[in-house]
Amino acid sequence: MDRHMAKKIVFPVKDPGVMRTLKLGEEIYIDGYIIGCRDASLMRMFDEKKTPRMSLKDGAILHTAPGVKKVGASYEKVCIGTTTSTRMNRFTSGLLEEYDVKAIIGKGGLLQDSVDALKKFGACYLAITGGAAALETAQIEVIEEVEWEDLMPECLWRFRVKDFGPLFVAIDAHGRSLYRAVSIETQERLAELIQSIEHRTPKTEHRHIRRHDR
Repeated sequence: MDRHMAKKIVFPVKDPGVMRTLKLGEEIYIDGYIIGCRDASLMRMFDEKKTPRMSLKDGAILHTAPGVKKVGASYEKVCIGTTTSTRMNRFTSGLLEEYDVKAIIGKGGLLQDSVDALKKFGACYLAITGGAAALETAQIEVIEEVEWEDLMPECLWRFRVKDFGPLFVAIDAHGRSLYRAVSIETQERLAELIQSIEHRTPKTEHRHIRRHDR
């Protein structure tokens, strides 16, 4: 899709209801700000019950532990890629309910309890193409803020972004999931393949296989 035809969203969103207008599979780009986080910062928030000063309200978070270099009192980007979201699945509901997060950006998808939470709180999961770290890094204009530096590199990061994407609505705010659709289709095709093989395989071959197995 031509980038000019894709939808542009600015985070933090002024109207959280915009998330329910996004369609499954739709391509979008982001301007504004994205909050980077990973396991350690999420565990501090939810397991240690520490509230960050950085606001996540109506925002988008990116599952990342970026490569950076410190220059004076601030940080410059080196390589900012996306990590797999599934292992951080247990934090999804809390991010949506307690911190009013409206989008989660990652790869690999989320489990069904997170799909249910996204539907309940009107948020989306946005998938980014794997292996696109160089592109992501270029689309992050500057690292504006970092919190909990002792967790480096799994701190909280505030990135200013421009044309960040392409991202795809992989789980929408109505509980629809591309991952579930692909899983169902894969299972159906596998069942058809097994049935086809069994239909073509002579009974004598089945008996031979059973004797061999014994």
